[in-house]
Amino acid sequence: MEGLGEALFDNLESFFAPGLLPRTGDRHPDDGWSLDRRDPKVIQSFMPLWEWAYRHYFRVQTDGWHHVLPEGKMLVVGSHNGGLATPDMFMFMYDWFCRQGFDRLTYGLMHPTVWDVFPEMVVRQAAQCGAVRAHPKMAIAALQKGATVLVYPGGPEDVFRPHHLRDKIYFAGRQGFIKLALRENVPILPIISYGAHDTLFVMADIYKQMRQLHEEWGMPWLFGIDPVVFPIYLGLPWGIAFGPWPNFPLPAKIHTRVCAPVTFERYGREAASDRQYVNQCYQLVCTQMQQSLDQLIAEVGDRS
Repeated sequence: MEGLGEALFDNLESFFAPGLLPRTGDRHPDDGWSLDRRDPKVIQSFMPLWEWAYRHYFRVQTDGWHHVLPEGKMLVVGSHNGGLATPDMFMFMYDWFCRQGFDRLTYGLMHPTVWDVFPEMVVRQAAQCGAVRAHPKMAIAALQKGATVLVYPGGPEDVFRPHHLRDKIYFAGRQGFIKLALRENVPILPIISYGAHDTLFVMADIYKQMRQLHEEWGMPWLFGIDPVVFPIYLGLPWGIAFGPWPNFPLPAKIHTRVCAPVTFERYGREAASDRQYVNQCYQLVCTQMQQSLDQLIAEVGDRS
């Protein structure tokens, strides 16, 4: 079975130009461990493409931007949608830079697997747009610089959640963002979206079955990395895809909303170490975001 994995990787080489081949453990300057790679000029260079997608492809409608603090640090918390393309994230980024400018320090936490596997060109551009490795060290460092930090706690399980859960806030029980907000004494600014999870159709997540094959039969993971999820989805460009492959989003209309900031009664290291209190704060954020999403869906009324 190991030979099968090696053969598959060898065959994949023909599909990638130099610099586009997924990496398998080599380190380079854009490994997500630096706050200094952010480049406002690179961000500006992406704006025309994002604007076209915003206005013509996804026909985005947005509101709630009066909730954004005019200055100071914040932890922006969102729900991931739409597979690895995450179109609502990019549309939020476009809105953010249009309203907040390019010089306001803003970073986004990006899953470690992306840094370790994705092509060098992709991670370099992500770093230049403000992405850093999703690790407490980087989040704390960014907040202590007075920056706004964007995080999607649900990660792969959220971005590839089955279609019948598309209207649900799903963070997979991850509470690290709550501990971060409490430790660094920052408000949480929730962002929600509707429609982005219609840009593909996730039929099922068969990760448990694939993990069983891996553990009991020795089936290797592609690139030697546990994918955490193994969706079966309908979408471009594959038609039907098996596994967390990159997708090109279908042109569904997207609605985004910035919700009122969430603050807590207690902050500090002691509060962040109180498991019961952290769980209470987590449930509060999830409940408020779900209520806001339900309200947005009721207002929009359809997916046309």
